[in-house]
Amino acid sequence: MKKKSKRLIEEVKKIQKDTYSIDEAITLVTQMNSAKFDESIEAHVNLDIDPKYADQQLRTTVSLPNGTGKDVRIGVLTTSENFSEAQAAGADIIGNEDLILDISKGILDFDLLITTADMMPKLAKLGRILGPKGLMPSPKAGTVSNNLTTTIPEFKKGKIEYRADKSGTVHLSFGKSSFTELQLKDNFMTLYNSIMNNKPSGVKGKYLKTLSICSTMSPSVKVDISQF
Repeated sequence: MKKKSKRLIEEVKKIQKDTYSIDEAITLVTQMNSAKFDESIEAHVNLDIDPKYADQQLRTTVSLPNGTGKDVRIGVLTTSENFSEAQAAGADIIGNEDLILDISKGILDFDLLITTADMMPKLAKLGRILGPKGLMPSPKAGTVSNNLTTTIPEFKKGKIEYRADKSGTVHLSFGKSSFTELQLKDNFMTLYNSIMNNKPSGVKGKYLKTLSICSTMSPSVKVDISQF
């Protein structure tokens, strides 16, 4: 069994209640920020869904009002006619056949891949590489688009894709420890409302099971979901 560090033991002592209001939870998590870098603040939302059924899957996007605090490196797969548009919109990597070749070799120098619709057939064979890393473009996620001028800046400014994993849980960073508590709450509430508004059609009755937040290095703090 892995031994807890002295730092983590001290942080755990600060958690005095079973659940906290979202305001209290954000304050507590930011107070437990003891690492020497700007930690990400994460939400872990456990939903009462079974993603093996198509009508209980959750995959969508949300635009966080204060961004994520991360510099997102965007790759764009498109025809050469669209290269100048992609570059002007802020893409970091642009290509077509050359980019497909790099991806097939496992060279993934981007955090997000956007493609125009006409290139999707060529990406099919790369699903085994992109899929496990969550990088496969999808119309539902907004990463298949013919309007690069709009799409690229949206993701640069804080639009993010999220999905429920096999256990029905959404894991997502919604800011940095350097954010103000108000910025973190604004981002969190935007994320929470997005999850609730995108309840899968096949889910009946209770949807939200548990919710907790933490920083990269802190223990998790359970949020009282009855307040929402």
